[in-house]
Amino acid sequence: MPFATTADQAKIYYQVPGAGEPLVLLSGQANTHHWWDNVHADFEDDYRTIVLDYLGTGQSDKPADAEYSVRRFAGDVIAVLDDLGIARAHVYGTSMGGKVAQWVAIDHPDRIGALVLGCTSVGGTRGLRADAEVTRSLAQPSVDAAREALIDLMYTPEWVRTHPGPYVTLGGGMPHHARRGHLRASNGHDSWAELDRVTAPTLVLHGTDDVFSPAENAAMLAGRIAGAELHYLEGARHAYFEEQQAESSGAVLRFLAAHPLS
Repeated sequence: MPFATTADQAKIYYQVPGAGEPLVLLSGQANTHHWWDNVHADFEDDYRTIVLDYLGTGQSDKPADAEYSVRRFAGDVIAVLDDLGIARAHVYGTSMGGKVAQWVAIDHPDRIGALVLGCTSVGGTRGLRADAEVTRSLAQPSVDAAREALIDLMYTPEWVRTHPGPYVTLGGGMPHHARRGHLRASNGHDSWAELDRVTAPTLVLHGTDDVFSPAENAAMLAGRIAGAELHYLEGARHAYFEEQQAESSGAVLRFLAAHPLS
């Protein structure tokens, strides 16, 4: 199985389906590469898609004493590209993965082609967070009730009625220290002061009915990155990339085709 080794000697698991220009797909907080199971085939005919398990998830190492931050995760992405011998790749990140993708573009501008940011935020004091009611719904003592609340944040009830699961975007299977580390990493993200350094062509995607990461975050991001394009998915919630897959994947493919690595 393919593993990349990070600067602190952690092992990061990855897979590389498809062929063509490399495209890194970055999942949400506390999720593995399975986040993309229902979507990555959309890109495999044209792109060599790279999916990975963040530190603390899936088949990657789960050290208790390691740094857990989105900026560190961006460095781990570079370790995967180095392991593959890839000089530059497109990067598409959703949710916390969009935060990681921002730092790939900020810290490693020579390694990135086009940048796609989905259902994500600038973080810090300017990024808009889910309100207290949403946070309470996810912190219920009942595991089943918290899971239902998360499903409702990800998908509309209409979509759930015709797609009963299992859902690949709900995370799970992590040790407590890693789960806490991922929460700190996502909550600690603040790219506002650095985003004007992004030179990659950028597309920002967001569902209009996303309350997990309020849709106003998309305009804030696009306004901070020079030349960024903005695409809203009408009526979609946080997992827009599954519920409105045809529109969202189509928008990403058109954007990537317009900005080839060559």
